[in-house]
Amino acid sequence: MKLKILRKKIDGIDSRILKLLNSRANLTCRVGRLKKKSGQGVYSPDREVEILKRLKAMNKGPLSAKALEEIYCEIMSSALSMETALKVAYLGPQATFTHLAALKKFGSQIDYLPCNSISDVFWEVEKDTADYGVVPIENSIEGMVTHTLDMFVDSDLKICAQILLDVSHNLLSKTALNKIKRVYSNPQVFGQCRLWLEKNLPCAEKIEVSSTTRAAQIAAKEKNSGCIASTLAGKVYQLKIIAADIEDSPHNVTRFLVIGRKEAGRSGSDRTSIMFSIKDSIGALHDMLVPFKKYRINLTKIESRPSKRKAWDYYFFVDLEGHYQDSRVKKALRELEDKCTFLKVLGSYPTGE
Repeated sequence: MKLKILRKKIDGIDSRILKLLNSRANLTCRVGRLKKKSGQGVYSPDREVEILKRLKAMNKGPLSAKALEEIYCEIMSSALSMETALKVAYLGPQATFTHLAALKKFGSQIDYLPCNSISDVFWEVEKDTADYGVVPIENSIEGMVTHTLDMFVDSDLKICAQILLDVSHNLLSKTALNKIKRVYSNPQVFGQCRLWLEKNLPCAEKIEVSSTTRAAQIAAKEKNSGCIASTLAGKVYQLKIIAADIEDSPHNVTRFLVIGRKEAGRSGSDRTSIMFSIKDSIGALHDMLVPFKKYRINLTKIESRPSKRKAWDYYFFVDLEGHYQDSRVKKALRELEDKCTFLKVLGSYPTGE
């Protein structure tokens, strides 16, 4: 009898939740129409951060912050799908870590476009086939994804959000561990699981392929083969988890960028990414960094890449704290522009996590 009463109460709460969700959906549609009139982008990462921050502060439990975020990801995904037929391109195929990152940010209610390369993701957004793109930029163990950096040199797309994804690698196969003769994965993943492989599969051949999903596709068809990929890839290609969490470091995080044609507004906790080139002279790089010290702006990353246009000519990529419209950041960038030969703001976006 007590169980019946509790279930009846749950049914009543569900009815109220449904009514409130539909009320929220109606308001979302009105917001979408206003955005369209003013020419604003449908996706507002700064507003998304504001909503989640406020809800997490209000949450008294027992619902965890992670569960709350995942629930609202789907609520906001539904809202986006009602505002427009939103399409997001990502480095595919299905079940790659980039796909997982895209799902974490945009939810399951929008359309996804898998692409064969990082270049293709940029191209699909540039030609307006996709509204946004998701590309990997950095792994906490293996470092920067240089192809993504290089794409920003000629692209006019803006970084409008970032995604941090805890990466867990699994050995997947249709056979037992002691029968695996070949292991497929991409180069970065092999680097992240080197110690485990040396200890547990020292004699197996390690074969590099373009993605973890491609590795799963091969392992699903080839006898005595395994792959290192996500649990989602295992489900999609019907592979068993032979060993879970085989990454060498427990702190394995990959950072992804959301790229689009519109800039993100200020959220109050932002990061700005820029790129610049300098004159080939003694102390030139030091001079470039002086404005940031002068205006007390913290630099979170600096990376150099060859320009590919002239020998020993480099572009520098810098991440800094703050939005490019913030007063101190504006002043620093103005002084930097006077010193360098080329400066490009790639985007300001919420740090979010």
